[in-house]
Amino acid sequence: MAINKYDEAVRQIANGFIERFAEDVASDERVHELMMELASEFVEREMPIVSEDSQIDVAAELIMGITVTSVS
Repeated sequence: MAINKYDEAVRQIANGFIERFAEDVASDERVHELMMELASEFVEREMPIVSEDSQIDVAAELIMGITVTSVS
């Protein structure tokens, strides 16, 4: 499938900002809050952990195992 010149220009412009955007997203506290919320929901849904403190601890460990980075 051929890509038109406009789409190629958009891709090149975005590529120039990918690293900065990834750094910006990774440093935004809202992303960490959202990741913790998603991890907590995952733990509650997928793991038979009764203690709320343990659920939070496991969720925190899960988000420490992932990172926001650019795909090159």
